Amino acid sequence: MAILQAIILGIIEGLTEFLPISSTGHLIVSERVMGYKDTSKILTVVIQVGAIAAVIWYFRRDLIDKVRGLFARKPVSIKFWKNWIIATVPAVLVGVAIESQFNKFATPGVIATAFIVGGILILLIETYHRPRPAKAAPQLDSLTMKQSLQVGLYQVLALVPGVSRSGATIMGGLLSGLDRVTATAFSFYLSIPIIVLASGYKLIKGRDEIASVAGGGAAIVAGTVAAFITAFIVIGWLLKYVSKHDFKPFAYYRIAMGILILLVLAVM
Repeated sequence: MAILQAIILGIIEGLTEFLPISSTGHLIVSERVMGYKDTSKILTVVIQVGAIAAVIWYFRRDLIDKVRGLFARKPVSIKFWKNWIIATVPAVLVGVAIESQFNKFATPGVIATAFIVGGILILLIETYHRPRPAKAAPQLDSLTMKQSLQVGLYQVLALVPGVSRSGATIMGGLLSGLDRVTATAFSFYLSIPIIVLASGYKLIKGRDEIASVAGGGAAIVAGTVAAFITAFIVIGWLLKYVSKHDFKPFAYYRIAMGILILLVLAVM
């Protein structure tokens, strides 16, 4: 049963990691609903590696080209990696500074509030901000250092449980002048260092507590594989979706889910 629950949590992670609806929020609430034992929140963080592996595999050819370009000193590749680092640093620094305080805010009430506020903000941005027309392929080469820093600063907001890292970076990208496809693709790339660092740190710090996770290492592996498969499907779908649609449906979902969680808390 514990391994089945871990697989379900992995599927939830894969479905929600790259959509602007907060994977962390969904995982925390889902664990409580299912009664899954993960007191150290190791599974919640580590199964995100499966989602990141899906990003790396999906963009593997482009990543290889960019790495080769870096070693070949190609200006376009050097510019990309500079932007990638610039956008990553703010969340890493702030995350390290407040890591010990994270669990204090990882509560259903905070998550529900973040769901609702985030949903309202997405609606406002999509209603009053007109992004550049999106092309079929992301225009990552057009990113400026200023835009990358702005997206990185927006990513810091995602340290609040329920905000959504992808939601913060995609909306931040739109407000910084990117089109939807480019903002979404850049959000995918930014997920790699943030989640790998967070997962690696959590796994090293809590390696002695893996046995306390319901299902142990087998559950972690099963959840991670489930997250990989589901996330890979979602990545391809989302890139096609955003080329022709906005994010309002996700905003409505966030608001509805936030209200539902608050109602449940009120009657408990």
